[in-house]
Amino acid sequence: MAFGLTPQQQEYAERVRRLAETELAGVEPAEGRVNRPLLKELGRLGLLRGLFGGAEDDPPRDAAATQLCLLREHLATVSTEAETALALQGLGSYPILQAGRPETVERWLPGVVTGDVVPAFALSEPGAGSDAAALALAARRSPRGWTLHGEKTWISNAPEADVYAVFARTSDRAGAKGVTAFAVPGDAAGLSGEPLDLLAPHAIGLLRFEGVEVSEADVLGEVDGGFAVAMRTLDLFRPSVGAFAVGMAQAALDAAVHWSVEREVRGAPLHAQQSVEHTLAEMATRVKAARLLVHAAASSYDEGAPAREVTEAAAMAKLFATETAQWVVDQAVQLHGARALQRGHLLEHLYREVRAPRIYEGASEVQRTIIGRSLVRRATEEHT
Repeated sequence: MAFGLTPQQQEYAERVRRLAETELAGVEPAEGRVNRPLLKELGRLGLLRGLFGGAEDDPPRDAAATQLCLLREHLATVSTEAETALALQGLGSYPILQAGRPETVERWLPGVVTGDVVPAFALSEPGAGSDAAALALAARRSPRGWTLHGEKTWISNAPEADVYAVFARTSDRAGAKGVTAFAVPGDAAGLSGEPLDLLAPHAIGLLRFEGVEVSEADVLGEVDGGFAVAMRTLDLFRPSVGAFAVGMAQAALDAAVHWSVEREVRGAPLHAQQSVEHTLAEMATRVKAARLLVHAAASSYDEGAPAREVTEAAAMAKLFATETAQWVVDQAVQLHGARALQRGHLLEHLYREVRAPRIYEGASEVQRTIIGRSLVRRATEEHT
């Protein structure tokens, strides 16, 4: 299971899972809302530090993407709520960490690490989901910096976040070239929002910007260079979405194997049926293949591979792992029968949770497009 990991990384993964099983199990869930007590506990346990530097006994920071994947997979195997809460702390704050001015980083990041500050990544809009370059939210020059006008939607942690990494159009140039990133306080005048209700409830909502004022110090990176900030963030987090999916798939596989041993059909254990054993074998093989793709993509990022290779590897990892998790969870439900559809059953929970990762941070179709274009580009370059 830990093929390719160092002993230190294996120990780290085991420690994360142990903490999830022993320390996080007692935190009250908060479906559809930001769970601040859970975030505080993640901060107290030092797990949020794994997003931004880690403790002294954590794996070296030249393996940042791999560590993020280990965190997400092993939390997801135990608690999808804890996994999602942690991941959103990273996704929402990484644009600030990588592109913010020192004073902006100092204002927000310490609280993110302790779980006191809730960040959000505000990219998607009503008319710009998969085509993120089609952003319409406008940022206009003002005497004190910029004013923001427009809407964002499908924003995790909205409308409760304390700070948003917001991507807005700052020039009329087409596509990605006229987009700028801003750090926007959640209590800014003119900013409002409302929650959205999903199949698998978690904190997500719509935001409205009605003349929201931001200063030059709130710009993340270069003016008109915000799309690169978004893509660097997604290149890091896409493999870890795959890790989240692997964690859910592993939990479903474990449940299916245990059930096949416990359940008797006509006087024999369920696994005695060859079709069941073959299904379990296929589930386990696909989970391991997905895990290896995730680790390969994370290693590509950590080793400083060319951006084109990192993007392709991340797309492959997210595509295969999320599609695999959907299939594995579905097979586990089928093996359990009607009991898996009861509200509160682990597999009923996973069946709802596993659907969204095939859409967010680039739907499966988008990942296939990225991979296909990369292959064609490489072949074209080799023949010119």
